[in-house]
This record gives sequence, structure tokens and C-alpha cells, in this order.
Amino acid sequence: MALWLAVFLSGFVLREPAPYELYLAFLTVVWMLFGLKLRAAFGPLIICMLLYIAGGVAALPMASETKDASIYIATSGFLAVTAIFYAAILAERPDRTVLIERAYVASALLVACFGIAGYFHLFPGAGMFTLYDRARGTFEDPNVFGPFLVLPTILLIRHLLVGNASRWLVLPLPILILTFGIFLSFSRGAWGVLVASCLIVYVLLLITERNPVRRLRLIILGALGLVAVVALLGVALSFDSIGDMFEQRAKLVQSYDGARLGRFARYSLGFHMVMERPLGLGAMEFHNYFPEDEHNVYLKGFTTYGWLGGITYLVMVGWTFARLFPLLFKPRPWTPFVHCLFAVLVSHALLAIIIDTDHWRHVYMLFGLSWGLIAADRLERCAFQKKQRANSGQHPINGLALGKGTG
Repeated sequence: MALWLAVFLSGFVLREPAPYELYLAFLTVVWMLFGLKLRAAFGPLIICMLLYIAGGVAALPMASETKDASIYIATSGFLAVTAIFYAAILAERPDRTVLIERAYVASALLVACFGIAGYFHLFPGAGMFTLYDRARGTFEDPNVFGPFLVLPTILLIRHLLVGNASRWLVLPLPILILTFGIFLSFSRGAWGVLVASCLIVYVLLLITERNPVRRLRLIILGALGLVAVVALLGVALSFDSIGDMFEQRAKLVQSYDGARLGRFARYSLGFHMVMERPLGLGAMEFHNYFPEDEHNVYLKGFTTYGWLGGITYLVMVGWTFARLFPLLFKPRPWTPFVHCLFAVLVSHALLAIIIDTDHWRHVYMLFGLSWGLIAADRLERCAFQKKQRANSGQHPINGLALGKGTG
């Protein structure tokens, strides 16, 4: 129940510090006191997080507002701890993915309902769940609200594709709620993450499914799903307010992207600038040089955490994918969860090229869950190999070890 509540609260970040942070800080301390282990199997995550935060601390003297910069890096440090916490609890018991999935889906459904209610002003005060006529649910920013909903959406879609007929009666409604919430965020990034994640999981299902009948079923369901999406999109766009906002937000390049000092120009100028500053610019300093912030987590890695942090973040992303990828094709009870986790994490890594995801709580959760399952796989293999060695050293007669005398 304690873990379920922690994951559930991750969807409520209207103010900082959020209830999620306060509760998880308490929970982490309690679990550590009761013997939660930091294992070498997810040591790469711990090392990368420590180096990343160390880079941010080293860059603090570069900041003009040391107090604000210190708070920012302290927040990063706490989020790094949350990633390690999730890795530790899954490494210990990978079957906890079931509980985590249920908590995440419950949280996302409630958050999406708040966002939808806010967009349509379904009750007094519901407008607080929108920002600039975009659904934001219980988040500060629609650009975080939308991507947060993607993992539970993908988990449910996968269940629908491979489940029995009874699930077809239960799952469409929650999938519709989550998808509509993502749509009403009018976040191009969230839309892209959803589409990319769906495609990755769908391809993984086709690759790993060896039964031709089931593979044909997947193809048919995929085609029907595409038709349903087009039909629902047509219905949604029939509302003038939705259609107008969609037309505005669906442009691939907005005015603030391609301007002289727009998003894309800042990427190039920012990277040139940090190449001359090994310690970076310091936390929250980029906007003092340019009209807006980085809007690119890889650039932010260098500006806020220096060369040490920027390089470490790139290494952590690549290392995570390299270690998680082989798990996609292993017969484990939690392999379906790995499929969805991998797809969503890859999509977020691509999204991070155009959006700053540095303090997104659920991104740190994704990294932690990934390394928890990587560690669980390694621990299972080590235990199996140890058991094999023990069995091979036992004589089948009289239970005597081979090579040992009777004394």
C-alpha cells in the first residue's frame, strides 16, 4: 500500500514541494532503515546520478543567484534519489511491477479526468486544471501532463491487443479517457511520445509473437485501432474550440521555434557557449543570455551541470537502453512491462531534444524502473548459475559431493 500511494501521488504536482516529494522522502528513509539494499546490479544508475549531481554542484559558483541555483540542484538530487529508490524496490522484487502499474493507471485516470473536466469547465473552479486553454490536470504545465499519461495508456493498449475478449469490454473506456487527456494537452511532444510508443510496442509484439494466428489478430486489431483513432479525431475536431487549438498547435514549427533567437537557434548558440565553459553556466542562468530557457535536456545537462553532468547524462541514457534492450526478448513474467517501459523511455529521450525534461518526476521514475528490472534480470541469472554450479557438484547417490571421501 505504501508503494502504491507513492506511485499514485506522482500525478499531483500543482505546487512544489508536491505531496509526492514529501511522502517519497519519508518512504525512502523508512525503507532504507528496514533494509532496502543498494545493489551493484544497478550501480551504473547510482554512479551516473552521483556524477550528474556533482556536476551541478560544481557549477553553482557560476550562477548569479546562488540560493535559487542551490535549491534547483537540491531538487535534482532528490529526484535522483527517487530513481535509485525505484531501482532498489524492483531489483528486490520485480513482481512489484503489477502494483506499480495499477497505481500509475489509477493516478493517470484521475489526473486525466481533472484535465478533461477543466478543459470543458464541467464544474465551478475546474479552470484551475487548464493553462492557456490547454488541459494540464494536476500538473503545472500541459507539456508534463500529456507525457505523464503515456505509459499507463501504452500498458492498457498492450493489454487490449494481447488480452482475451473480456478485456475488450473493460479497457476501451480508460484508454479513451487517457488518450483524450493527452490530446487536450495540445502538447505536440505528448502526441509524438504517444504515437512513437504505440508504434514501438506494436512492432515488438509483431516481432515476438510466433503464433501466425495471433500475429494476424494483431494486424487486424492494429488496423481497427487506426480507424478508431481517425474517427475519434474527426469527432473531437468538430468542436470549434478544439479544432482551432489543434490547427494552431499542430504546426510542426511554431513562430517561437524558428525565430532568430528561437528554440532551434538557441540550441546551436547554447552548445557553442558551453564548449568554452567546462563548469557550464550554472543553474537557471541560460535565460539571462537568451529570451527563454534551453528547452533541450541534453543542452541543459551542459549548461546547468557542466561538462561532467552533460556527458554523464548522455552516457546514462545510452547505458540504460543498451542494458534494457536485451530484456525485451527474454521470457519473464514482467517482459510485457519492459516492452512498454522501453517504448516510453525511448520516446521521452527523443522528446528531450525539444523539451526540458530535467525535473519531470516520472522521467526519473522511468529510469529507476528500468534499472530495477535490469538488476532483477542480472540477479536472477546469477542465482540460476549458482544453483547450476551447486547441482553439478552433487553426486546423485547418497547425496555425497563429488570428489569428497567418506572420511
